[in-house]
Amino acid sequence: MKNFVEELRWRGLIHDMIPGAEEEMLKGPQTAYIGFDPTADSLHVGSLVPIMLLVHLQKAGHNPIALVGGATGMIGDPSGKSQERNLLSADDINKNVNGIQAQLESFLEFNGIENPAQVVNNYDWFKDFNILDFLRDVGKHLTINYMMGKESVKKRIETGLSFTEFSYQLIQGYDFFHLNKNHNCKFQLGGSDQWGNIVTGTEFIRRMGGTKSYAITSPLLTKSDGAKFGKSEGGNIWLDPKRTSPYKFFQFWVKQKDEDAKKLIRIFTLKSKEEIEALEMEHDKAPHNWLLQKALAEEITCRVHSKEEYEKAVEASSILFGKKTADKLQNLDESLLLDIMEGVPQFDVPMSVAENGSDAIMLLAEHSQIVPSKAEARRSLKGNAISINKVKINESFSFGKEHLLQNKYTVVQKGRNNFFLLKFV
Repeated sequence: MKNFVEELRWRGLIHDMIPGAEEEMLKGPQTAYIGFDPTADSLHVGSLVPIMLLVHLQKAGHNPIALVGGATGMIGDPSGKSQERNLLSADDINKNVNGIQAQLESFLEFNGIENPAQVVNNYDWFKDFNILDFLRDVGKHLTINYMMGKESVKKRIETGLSFTEFSYQLIQGYDFFHLNKNHNCKFQLGGSDQWGNIVTGTEFIRRMGGTKSYAITSPLLTKSDGAKFGKSEGGNIWLDPKRTSPYKFFQFWVKQKDEDAKKLIRIFTLKSKEEIEALEMEHDKAPHNWLLQKALAEEITCRVHSKEEYEKAVEASSILFGKKTADKLQNLDESLLLDIMEGVPQFDVPMSVAENGSDAIMLLAEHSQIVPSKAEARRSLKGNAISINKVKINESFSFGKEHLLQNKYTVVQKGRNNFFLLKFV
């Protein structure tokens, strides 16, 4: 059996664990779980760290359980939060639970192997648990002093912590007890910010006479500049293609700095230590080729979306700065074209300009203001510096409707690196 803890260790995925955890893992197949909070109907790339813990767990021959918190989502985990979150309705939580479960099923094997993964929802065992039974059977086993000692509680005492959030660690602790009792689950995995909640569960199991239980946590992931991993200027990078397109998802990974890519390729791919070290050596010889970033982006984009979507993203990425022809640009659908051109200067141009025709100088200097004057437009054209939809043009160029992409857009390039999108309205 593969040493699960050692696998996490060399990948940089171990932050802390209860003594004896590694030895227990080596005794034979174990069951471990991670909880996922249904605050949205999709997971984001920050959620990929716990997902990869379960992936490595399963590949090491152990039994993974993904717990989707239909009950705990109604409460809200105070860990790492400066203020109480807005509570979601039951309908919203059910929608989010279903979305997350579908995404988890694309990472883990649920059929056809000896250690299939399971997805459970803690609402199933809490829905009939009345408040008196909970206080008597759960609350009496943990003291206020014990619960107040948790970092997630200490950080919120000064700014305010409701009883609702204070009770969260009891509910998560009971989850661990339930899985320990009904699934022989001895391990809970999670991020380092979950340590307090997890050890509350191990303590509750101990006091209730359950089997010995363990915690293993991974570090919270940050970038080399100290910023939180998983966000871009536009917010979270989601796994749902409706929230973050496959192209943007691919670009997020390709644009990682070298220092970050060396860490991320260990965490988010299944490549072996030898494969990664060989890639790093090749990358260091020619860092401008971005070998690490490309290998990282390929594996994770194929896993989250598909090989087909990955290939589309690569094709689209090569259109601006590669040697792709106008035909490639013509074949892009509107959403992918707008993804590629996101962030470049854009100008609205009357549709009558395309319908009635325009010379190149008027298009550049009057209708779009790509250049500040007609004289500058003339100099750029004489210098062979202007392209329309990836085709070089000169002063004799005549613009018309045949130069529209998707019947409303035109891509203009000035020099090597300056792009503009004209939208005809």
